[in-house]
Parts: sequence; structure tokens; C-alpha cells
Amino acid sequence: MADLSTTYLGLQLKNPLVASASPLSEKVETARQLEEAGVSAIVMYSLFEEQIIHESLELDYYLERGTYAYAEALTYFPDVGRYALAPDKYLDKIRELKRNLSVPIIASLNGASLGGWVKYAQKIEDAGADALELNLYYLATDPNMTAAELEERYVELVQSVRSSVRIPLAVKLSPFFTALPHIARRLVEAGADGLVLFNRFYQPDFDLEALEVVPNLTLSRPEELRLPLRWIAILYGRVQADLALTTGVHSGRDIAKSILAGAAVAMTTSALLLHGAKHATTMLAELQQWMEEHEYTAVAQMRGAMSQQSVAEPAAFERANYAKVLSSFDLNAISVRER
Repeated sequence: MADLSTTYLGLQLKNPLVASASPLSEKVETARQLEEAGVSAIVMYSLFEEQIIHESLELDYYLERGTYAYAEALTYFPDVGRYALAPDKYLDKIRELKRNLSVPIIASLNGASLGGWVKYAQKIEDAGADALELNLYYLATDPNMTAAELEERYVELVQSVRSSVRIPLAVKLSPFFTALPHIARRLVEAGADGLVLFNRFYQPDFDLEALEVVPNLTLSRPEELRLPLRWIAILYGRVQADLALTTGVHSGRDIAKSILAGAAVAMTTSALLLHGAKHATTMLAELQQWMEEHEYTAVAQMRGAMSQQSVAEPAAFERANYAKVLSSFDLNAISVRER
């Protein structure tokens, strides 16, 4: 059988499938199901900056700060109160998962300021987390704030957290940067050991009858893999950090694509929520089968084989691909179906 082992954030993992942040990490029972199904590591649901600073927040504050941007956000839960665990309870959950599971546990902090939550990273380390993932998101609504100012805030934030912990540090980014490779390099220089691409953005909706702002959650679809796949392929070999692909990973073939692009691991949540924890076993079996069919003996042998620096046509990841996609659309095929 092919060797599925990989290294991510300095952690030796049995395979490249990681369960990303979701309600499945809230209870030991469901987290154990993930481990038994084969995932190599588990990212805990996020502890939000606002949870450390305040006991409760109004919905309009969440809207302004972009809380609904994440797969592990409050929209998975029936009400804010159930999810908004006090910071100390989050630490207790880390300890509980570490006592009961053997796979690495990656804690998650969600915020965008240099507040007290940065210091909380040390407490997370002391609680036994194997690594820490920072979800950086700030909805810039002030027309006077420049992109450079916001990026500088992110860099300072990573530097601050890096100075407070020794455990590996990953940064989870959005795709909405004008020069993504530049900010990626700066974050790595600031101390990030890994980059996670990308956060999915869940935007609030309007209830026209109640005239209220309401959450509107949709799980990822396999075609959403293309955006992070492209950027992983571009960044591989250009930034000195491990890359994790998340969003749109639903099958073993999706894992294979992620590794070929240059990712160290592929992270999934939606597929596990849709099909149950046992779907991880199916995904890993599909990956094994694909590797055997294509004569790959190890994941390490695959990594980056289709990255921008490795393919015969690097422009496929740039503007040339845009023109090819448009020219490949067949209007005649639509006309035939309509008839």
C-alpha cells in the first residue's frame, strides 16, 4: 500500500486528511469518531476574540465584525449561548480531547486585534494543544483604512502571537488580498509555520417578512476546491511554510489534487457534516486507490507535482487559463439540450 504519511507544522501525521474546525470537535464522542474513521489531526472549533472580551454580543456587532465568515461560526448552532463557551471552558475542552484522543489537536483562535486574546494563546499552549491556528478576519468598513494598514495589523498580530507561544502556528487566510503572495510571505516572515487557504465566507441574509438580518449557512461544494487549489499551486515553493488546503474537499480525489498542488494536508468539514465521520474512511480509501492506479508510492512523492513551478505551462494558473476557460464554453451544446 502507498505511504500516506505527511508532515504538517512539524507534526508527523499518518495521512494528509485533517478535520477542520467544526461542531464535530465540540464533544469527545464525535471527535473520537473522526479519529476512528482515519483523520490524522483535528482542528478545534474556534475561540472567538469577542468571547474573551465580552460575555455576549448583539447580532449587529457580529455582522460588523464578520463572524459569519467561518465554517465553524455560530450559524452551526441553534443560538449564540450554546456556542459561546467561556475561555476557561475552551481550555478544559483542549485538555479533555488530549486525554481521550491520540491524534494531534490544533486549537483555533478567531480575531483581528492586538487585544488580550493574543496573550490567551499561551494558555492554549499550556492546556496541551499541539498547534494553534489563527483565523484572521476583519471587515474593513472604514473608507479611511487602507489595505496596507490592514495587512500591517495582520502581520503585527502574527508577530505578537508568535512571541507568546512555542507551539507551531498556522494562519488561516481569506482569498481577498490584492497581492496574496506578498502578504503570505510577510506572514511567514512574521512567524507563521503554515498557511491555511481559505476561509469560506458566509454572508448574512435579509428576512423580508421580519425585516431582520439572519444567518444563511451553505456547506461547501466540490467545485469550490478550485480557488484554494490554484493559490496553493502558485504559493508552493515560494513561501517557506507548510500549506493546508481547505474548502471543497469532499473526496479522495480532492485530497490527491490538494497534494499535487503542493499542500501538506487537505482539510474538510462540510463532507463530514454531510456524510458523517465515517466518510473520512471512504476518502482515504479513494486516495489510496488513486495513488496505486497512478503508481505513486508515497504522498511525499506527489507533493507539488502540479504546482506552478512544476507544470509544463505555468501560465495555466494565470491569465492564459482565463481565456481558455471562456473559449471552451460550447453554446451549441446548450442549444442541442434546449431542443
